[in-house]
Amino acid sequence: YYIIYSGIVQGVGFRWTISTLANKYNLTGYVRNLSNGNVEVEIQGNDVDLFFKESLNQKAFVKIYDYSIKEINLKDNEDKFIVKY
Repeated sequence: YYIIYSGIVQGVGFRWTISTLANKYNLTGYVRNLSNGNVEVEIQGNDVDLFFKESLNQKAFVKIYDYSIKEINLKDNEDKFIVKY
């Protein structure tokens, strides 16, 4: 899946949270900040639905105002989830 989160999602530990959730559900892919203030995620695995629901329920300083999610092709060679800079 390809997900874009918008809102207050940079500078508040959101990439770390996304990485932690991805590892919790044994998912692969990446998360990175975009220059427009959004956060981009490519993710795959069996429990993406659980990951996504939990990602929307963040507390503290993260404020998700909008998101988009679409299905994309699987990447066969992925074996971990990383934070891109």
